[in-house]
Amino acid sequence: MVDAHHHFWNYSTEDYGWISDEMARIRQDFLPDNLAWTLAAAQGYGAISVQARSSIEETEWLLGMFENHAHLRGVVGWLSLAEPEIDEQLERFASHPGLVGVREVLQGMPVETMADAAFNAGVGHLAGHGLTYDLLVIEHQLPPAIDFVDRHPDLPIILDHIAKPLIKDNVLEPWQQNIRELARRPHVSCKLSGLVTEADFHAWTPEQLTPYVETVLEAFGPDRVLFGSDWPVCLVACEYSRWADLVRGWVAPLSDDEQAAILGGNAQRIYNLS
Repeated sequence: MVDAHHHFWNYSTEDYGWISDEMARIRQDFLPDNLAWTLAAAQGYGAISVQARSSIEETEWLLGMFENHAHLRGVVGWLSLAEPEIDEQLERFASHPGLVGVREVLQGMPVETMADAAFNAGVGHLAGHGLTYDLLVIEHQLPPAIDFVDRHPDLPIILDHIAKPLIKDNVLEPWQQNIRELARRPHVSCKLSGLVTEADFHAWTPEQLTPYVETVLEAFGPDRVLFGSDWPVCLVACEYSRWADLVRGWVAPLSDDEQAAILGGNAQRIYNLS
C-alpha cells in the first residue's frame, strides 16, 4: 500500500491556525518516525508527503526528509505558481528526485484564481518538468475547477479529498453530477481521502460515506483512484488503520489487480515514483 496523501508539521499556532479546538488532538508535531510505525501497522510501505503550508521553506523541509527516510516516496510541494520567480523555482526544484508534484491551497482562495492568467501560466510549466498538480477545492468550486483542468489537458491532475462534499449533511448533489463531469477528463485522477473529516467527527458511519465512495469509484474507475489517508488530519475522526481497512473493504469486490492499483499502483504510476 502506498499512501498518496499525508502531511508533516512541527506544530505552532501561528503556522497552523486552521487546527481548531475541535481538532486539538493534532496540535502536536507529526514527523517521519510517527508515520513509519503508523504505516507499518496498516501494512503500508510508502507514502507521499503533501504540503500543508504555502512556503518554499516547507517544500525544502519536506524534500530534506524525503532524502533521509526510505518510506517517503515523493513530495507534493508548494511553489509560487503565479509569481515571476516560478521559472527559477522550477529550475531549482524540478530535478530533485523527491518532488513529484505541486499544490496550491485553492480551497481558501477566490474561485477567480483558477482563471487567473499568471497562475495558469505557472501551472502550464509543470508538465514540461515531469510534475503533476494536486487540485484542492471544495465541492462548490467544482464548476470553475472543471474549466481549470480543461486548460491543462497534458498535465496529470489529482483531485484531493474527492472535492470535500457536504458529507455531514448527507448532501450528494450537485457534487455527484460535477464529479462525474470532472471524471470525463482522462488526465484527472482522484484521491479517496479526507472523507471522515467532512462528516461529523464523532458520529460518522461507514454507511454514510459509502455513496460518496461508490460515486468516485464509478466515475473515475479503478485506474484513476488513489488511496490516501490525510494523516494526521484524519486522526480527529478516525484512526489510520481503520481508514485503511475501510478502503480495503470498499474495493474488495474489485479484481486483485484493480485493488492493487487503487491501494498503491496508481500512485506509483501517476506520480511516477522512483
